[in-house]
Amino acid sequence: MSTNCYMDADLARIVVDQTKFRELVGFLLYLTTTRPDIMFAVFLCARFQSNSKESHFKAVKRFLKYLKGTTSVGLWYPSHSSINLVRYSDFDFAECKLDRNSTSDTCHLLGAIISWHSKKQACVALSTTEAEYIAAGSCWVQILWIKQQLENFRLMVNKVPLLCDNTSAINLTKNQIKYSRTKHIEIRHHFIRDHVSNEDCEIQFIEIDKQLAYIFTKPLPRERFFFLRNELGILDSLFCLCCANLCVSF
Repeated sequence: MSTNCYMDADLARIVVDQTKFRELVGFLLYLTTTRPDIMFAVFLCARFQSNSKESHFKAVKRFLKYLKGTTSVGLWYPSHSSINLVRYSDFDFAECKLDRNSTSDTCHLLGAIISWHSKKQACVALSTTEAEYIAAGSCWVQILWIKQQLENFRLMVNKVPLLCDNTSAINLTKNQIKYSRTKHIEIRHHFIRDHVSNEDCEIQFIEIDKQLAYIFTKPLPRERFFFLRNELGILDSLFCLCCANLCVSF
């Protein structure tokens, strides 16, 4: 998506064929299971399936052009990947122009990316700290499920690092005194504090330049988008195979 593209209801534009628009969005939603790089843009267009306009249809056609030029791009899982569970959590504060809800964006890496998530929050956050804390709470729910699945394979993972770029949210999980000033945050999101105190989870700060979940948050410049895409292991399969054959020949 273009960096200056902020989609809204677009009440002044022409209404397009709703059935055709939903078919295209449904196809793209199915494709996000193997192409995380288009997840944010597709989910953004999926919000307007009930009343799609010309600008929404143009955005979908732009995605199709991108896919046409990247048919060989996909998830790459090298055999030498280490089994280290790492979680990135990010958010986009009050991104939706319709209801001003924030968007939670997370991704799991187990040597390579194995799970990704982008979803609009159910409630309106009053601050960036609250939005990040809600995203981190939802993120930890997924971590607990992945840890349980790994235990079935006799892979024990302790003290999983959760990386976010909001220092206030990190301090909120450690400082009990601030609780009286944060009661407007729903109680169900405070369970992450128990896991931090039990040392099951370790929330660490990460600079925004290294935040891999940033690709699921908002439109990015071309260079930044391709950098994060490569860091997540979404690579050109033809290029990877050529590199692999070159290593074998040496």
